[in-house]
Amino acid sequence: MPRRKGLTSEDREMWSRVARTASPLHPGRKTLDPEAGKQPAAPPVAPAASAVPPPALPRFRVGQTPLPTPSRLPQPATPAERLAAAGLRMDAKTHRKMNQGKLRPEARLDLHGMTLSAAQPELTHFVLSCYGGGLRLVLVITGKGRGDHGPLPTRPGALRHQVPYWLHSPPLSMVVQQVTAAHYRHGGEGAYYVYLRRPK
Repeated sequence: MPRRKGLTSEDREMWSRVARTASPLHPGRKTLDPEAGKQPAAPPVAPAASAVPPPALPRFRVGQTPLPTPSRLPQPATPAERLAAAGLRMDAKTHRKMNQGKLRPEARLDLHGMTLSAAQPELTHFVLSCYGGGLRLVLVITGKGRGDHGPLPTRPGALRHQVPYWLHSPPLSMVVQQVTAAHYRHGGEGAYYVYLRRPK
């Protein structure tokens, strides 16, 4: 028996009755064509006319100074500048006197010429001993170093860069309140004032 193609008039009538009583699952979607048995091809989507345009670049006039970009912002170059940028964690009046060289350090440690491996335990012992003895302001001498351009511990001036890091790391960070570059009469950038917390 040969197969019929398409729907008969009775089938179409029955389909229209069923379609009128059914509620669509997706109201926005087009219904299927009963003749084709499949959804018609969607028309090609045109690009949206209201697409957001890319942000406009700021206008630049000849002779105008360009605004600083993050890469052009001044970066603290020395350990002393980095410490100054870190903020104040002690009494402002005492800090001002200390920076002016008007406070005399109660003890000093000279690490100048030591290797990093020898200097770290020496510094730790010195600071913890001073804290245990109730001292508040001590001086740590590192030397300025030669050809000092960065924080790499293999180049000259490594102690100058490494000592502030050690002072802000455990166990010393628990007893150190402030670290600043010393006044020139106490060594300048070749030494650090270490202001200790009050013993509990």
